[in-house]
Amino acid sequence: MIKYSGRLAVQQRVLPSYRVPFFDLLAESCDGGMSLFAGLPRPEESIVSVEKLQVASFKSSQNIHLFRGAFYLCFQRGMMDWLKAYNPDALIVEANPRYLATPFAVRWMRARGKKILSWGLGAPRVNGVKRKFWLAFVNQFDALIAYSQRGADEYAALGFPREKIFVAHNSVAGLRFNVEGSTDLRPLTFDLHPAILFVGRLQSRKRVDSLLRACAEIESTPRLIIVGDGPERANLEALAKEVFPSTEFIGAKHGEELKPYFAQANLFILPGTGGLAVQEAMSYGLPIIVAKGDGTQDDLVRAENGWQIEPENYAALVATMKNALSDRARLQKMGAESHRIVSAEINIQKMAETFVVALNS
Repeated sequence: MIKYSGRLAVQQRVLPSYRVPFFDLLAESCDGGMSLFAGLPRPEESIVSVEKLQVASFKSSQNIHLFRGAFYLCFQRGMMDWLKAYNPDALIVEANPRYLATPFAVRWMRARGKKILSWGLGAPRVNGVKRKFWLAFVNQFDALIAYSQRGADEYAALGFPREKIFVAHNSVAGLRFNVEGSTDLRPLTFDLHPAILFVGRLQSRKRVDSLLRACAEIESTPRLIIVGDGPERANLEALAKEVFPSTEFIGAKHGEELKPYFAQANLFILPGTGGLAVQEAMSYGLPIIVAKGDGTQDDLVRAENGWQIEPENYAALVATMKNALSDRARLQKMGAESHRIVSAEINIQKMAETFVVALNS
């Protein structure tokens, strides 16, 4: 394991529970230790957040949320007190200009000749004044860490030096998910009917309603398993009674509770936006159908292990599902490739290594 010799500080607006293994792994890579600063989300965000880490130290922020939507801003009270007390050798902040305390932290670190890196999804494709604003924002940092190759390309398109951009593929799946996995993880035949799995929060943007309707158009009458809970559950259960009554609504499951559902499935589908469960599904050797999103899907889901479809394109969802289920041997091979990708290329171990390489650069 490569190491960073100094003391690392990391700022996050919130600490989602799924990020804890990654940050603890990153802390193990820092000989001088690591401290993470984060606050609480807004109640309507439905983010399961925590305020504790096993390896890294944690400092709680008081997040002051201002405005909503396109005008949203966040001030994290206590950031400067945390920095002065911890006195890190390097600071990693989120690459989001909406966080009002970040410029003060950057100036404090810069005045002491210390490293400042930023980590984000990428930058919008803008021109004129907006482009100048974004370039000025990213130019504060010694290096940028992008979630995906697309994000890295967006930072480079702004004019940030390519050699100072690192790609740490956004990951929540460590080898811990399915270490016993092998290359023949799926049977060549379906058990009566192919099993389709969705895992995620039941929100309108996940487009589970489209998945219900699409299953009704599949001649082989798949078994549809919906794992998750959320504000749309009652509406989806009512719709399922009308269009696909055999749908199984399991409710929210986490960690080891998910294992039997991944093991039963033949195909994993996320028809809407978001969804870090893709990587966990891949660790169980599942082929994937996913709607195109922020670029993280580009790195994960390829022609060899699944399909990316245009969001909000119902016809494409139905056609792709029919295509996927038409060749069972192909599905098995694609599932094996999914397992290889998260075992060898995209996982929290590789992600932490990239952060350390960026810190040492």
